Amino acid sequence: MPMSQKANDSVAAIEMKVIGHVAQLTMNNPPANTWTQDSLSQLKTIVESLNHDKNIYALVLTGQGEKFFSAGADLNLFDDGDKAVASTMAKVFGEAFEVLSFFRGVSIAAINGYAMGGGLEVALACDIRIAERQAVLALPEAKVGLLPCAGGTQNLTALVGEGWAKRIILCGEQIKAEQALNIRLVEEVVEQGQSLESAIKLAESVANQSPSSVTACKTLIQITRGATQQHGLVKERDLFLDLFDTQDQKEGVQAFLQKRKPEWKNG
Repeated sequence: MPMSQKANDSVAAIEMKVIGHVAQLTMNNPPANTWTQDSLSQLKTIVESLNHDKNIYALVLTGQGEKFFSAGADLNLFDDGDKAVASTMAKVFGEAFEVLSFFRGVSIAAINGYAMGGGLEVALACDIRIAERQAVLALPEAKVGLLPCAGGTQNLTALVGEGWAKRIILCGEQIKAEQALNIRLVEEVVEQGQSLESAIKLAESVANQSPSSVTACKTLIQITRGATQQHGLVKERDLFLDLFDTQDQKEGVQAFLQKRKPEWKNG
């Protein structure tokens, strides 16, 4: 969760712009795009609103500036050891990143620099991670007597396995982009300054799929984290049948048979 940088409340914490069917979210808390209670609440509210916007099929999350994706939480919040403050922050971190994880569309992290603590945890909450070559990723909470409480221990282990999760969390190992690709912490590495463009291009490709199908498939993929394979197979068939209650299913099949581009309704 944390790396220390003082928050700047004079700027918009999360900036958003819409490009076609893609929402671009930018963490904007210079100099290191640290998380605050306000910015976490904003992220949660924005993602919840995007869930209700049928025109949005994907979102891309990046950091303002050239050095930091996000350095995590502001350690000043925990300086006096106030457990009530810690409880509140743990709650808002967890809620914001869980809402992001269960966004009905596809979420892509464009990691344009250091992703430390809560900065890496928010990337872990996304579906796909694209890192620039100079990026460094870490969960250094144990170095300051804390632990990753915003999904870090669970999501990292699901992605890279127990051994690498222990190296990163227990040994404090920092991972450079190429190594992150090798251990499957990120899905792609691009040159400096190219992560946002690459992420948006990938996000735009989501529009080629039925939004209803994407939501169902994402649900099934994420079920594998905590359920048995048998449960997943049953759920797979259930959601397949549910698609026949959607306009998108009819449109997709008819468009293919009629040799035309489908016009998705996201419903």
